[in-house]
Amino acid sequence: MPPCEIVPTLADEGTYIASESTFYRILREKKMQNHRGRYQKPRKYAKPTSYCATASNQVWTWDITYLNGPVKGLFYYLYLIVDLFSRDIVGWEVWEEESAFHASELIRRACLAQGRLTTQPLVLHSDNGSPMKGATMLETLYALGITPSNSRPRVSNDNPYSESIFKTLKYRPNYQPKGFENIDKARRWCKRFVQWYRYEHHHSGIKFLKPAERHSGKSAEILANRTEVYQAARLAHPERWNGRATRDWNDINEVYLNPDKTYEETEKLSLMQSEKVS
Repeated sequence: MPPCEIVPTLADEGTYIASESTFYRILREKKMQNHRGRYQKPRKYAKPTSYCATASNQVWTWDITYLNGPVKGLFYYLYLIVDLFSRDIVGWEVWEEESAFHASELIRRACLAQGRLTTQPLVLHSDNGSPMKGATMLETLYALGITPSNSRPRVSNDNPYSESIFKTLKYRPNYQPKGFENIDKARRWCKRFVQWYRYEHHHSGIKFLKPAERHSGKSAEILANRTEVYQAARLAHPERWNGRATRDWNDINEVYLNPDKTYEETEKLSLMQSEKVS
């Protein structure tokens, strides 16, 4: 019996020897607290490698999400690749099934569309699904000179950028939660979403730039212009700022995927300091 059963069993017999925690402590000391049972012993997975993107087409993340079909239980699957640095959508397709073949073909077409050569380093991060780790997919990545990276099993936080864009997609006002009538309508809807996301959506994670603008290298010019507008407004009406600095429109030069604790603590400290100054 485990200690959680031993203690009440002995109590029913009018005997008390020790608490459950004492039983467990003694078992550990005698090296008798081992995994028991037919199910697999829980495993601890190491955190994925941290990657830093300083420009477009250095780190991509991708995932697959389901779109409701015409009847309950029937789905269409959206394959979507996002650039970590710019948050731009560099590739997408909708299919009726999850497949490593479809994924590998999408990666090929995305690399071709971005004009990426195999001599340029590129990391592709994804979850642990079968399409992501299939032999066809891995063979394609190695042929294209792409470094594969995977999340830990059942840990969605390791692929936050893909999860974030899927949430944006499903919160669009014209999203059809009751289902698309057929795959063509699902593809047309996704095409309109991609168009809106790339060229109209001001992304909060990249200083409210449009992803396509940042991906094409226009962010520095746009942010510099915003800084000038704010400075001119502050000079015209200094009382509205009350001695405070204008909004920080400096560009984000580094974007991290799964940063280590040291980086996270540094970012929190700098944020706290900036809040105190403001």
